Amino acid sequence: MARSASAMRGQILESALRLFAVHGFRGTSLQDIASDAGCSKASLLYHFAGKEKILTELLTPARDALATLLDRVAGLEGGRLVEETVTGYVDLTLRFRREIRLLFEDIAEMSCHQDLDVMELANGLLDALAGRSRRAPARVAAWMVLGAVFITSATDDEVAPDEVLRAEMIRSALRALDHTPS
Repeated sequence: MARSASAMRGQILESALRLFAVHGFRGTSLQDIASDAGCSKASLLYHFAGKEKILTELLTPARDALATLLDRVAGLEGGRLVEETVTGYVDLTLRFRREIRLLFEDIAEMSCHQDLDVMELANGLLDALAGRSRRAPARVAAWMVLGAVFITSATDDEVAPDEVLRAEMIRSALRALDHTPS
């Protein structure tokens, strides 16, 4: 029984995300994806014009969610800005674990990907985590939180149930940013 076009696209995307997470973007070929998805390379290319198009489709929902978070916190300042940004970032990393892992593990590749605007969004997130401060201590702490939240959410080791992990990640991130919730 033949799969529908949408089912085939979904299988290709799922295979690509899994393989990119294990082997990286550059370490995964179109043939690898096609074989894993159970289709021919020609069939894959019918659905996607290339690996970059697959990557764009995989990362666009996470990118859009991050852009929405940054829009949501744009008018906030001080403690409220930091709290909302930390909570939103933790929630995003837990929701898009594999996509965030791919994004950060291949950051050099992703930063060159024109369709994703990765660096602009990362800079906006960093700025919000730092409470829009330009001071070195705030910026360093923001960088540390940016990386630590990513690493913690992308780990394959099940540290705790998601609700416990979420609460501890938020608490620890706010502490690292020298911020106590209001």
